[in-house]
Amino acid sequence: MQLVPVIAIDGPSASGKGTVAQRVAEALGFHYLDSGALYRLTALAAVRRGVSWDDEAGVAGVAATLDARFDGDRIVLDERDASSAIRSEDIGVGASRVAALPAVRAALLQRQRGYARMPGLVADGRDMGSVVFPEAQLKVFLTASAAVRAERRYKQLAGRGEQADLAAITADLEARDARDRARTVAPLAQQPDARLLDTDGLGVEAAVEQVLAWWRERG
Repeated sequence: MQLVPVIAIDGPSASGKGTVAQRVAEALGFHYLDSGALYRLTALAAVRRGVSWDDEAGVAGVAATLDARFDGDRIVLDERDASSAIRSEDIGVGASRVAALPAVRAALLQRQRGYARMPGLVADGRDMGSVVFPEAQLKVFLTASAAVRAERRYKQLAGRGEQADLAAITADLEARDARDRARTVAPLAQQPDARLLDTDGLGVEAAVEQVLAWWRERG
């Protein structure tokens, strides 16, 4: 039984689940877990240690010994600020690849569960409600069409002054979706007991309020 209150928000890449989850956590005074950041950190640490993303045992070893912490808005890896480095498109691709490796997912499972502390936790990712917190009190599957997600990612990159190609971003998101759905361990899918939240025509504030309303319904 899940004693610590947990809201699990899953969904595809660039669906906005991270932003929504973080704001829900702030509104409730809960802790926040960005599980995707752990996979991005693992991919980045593997690169720095010269371990191929296809080397399952090697990457699992990296994940098991990951020296990382979340320090407010800063994400620190091996005592170096990695907040920007893990958000690159290349590391995003690497995160998707290493996340498909069963040994890597197993290595990070208990680390993720350790974030569940009172007064509660909002966790976002691909398998928060299915594997990591299967007894979460509220499960949300937050999604949007590939076209909408690509447009959001394009604006995000352009806003940071990075070069962006909308067609390439769309193709990359569709490839990530296919990998996430086809992987043998914890494939991306809406759980039967998860609420569907489609954000195609929904702003962040409206999405946050919907999740909070569902939480209030549970008392």
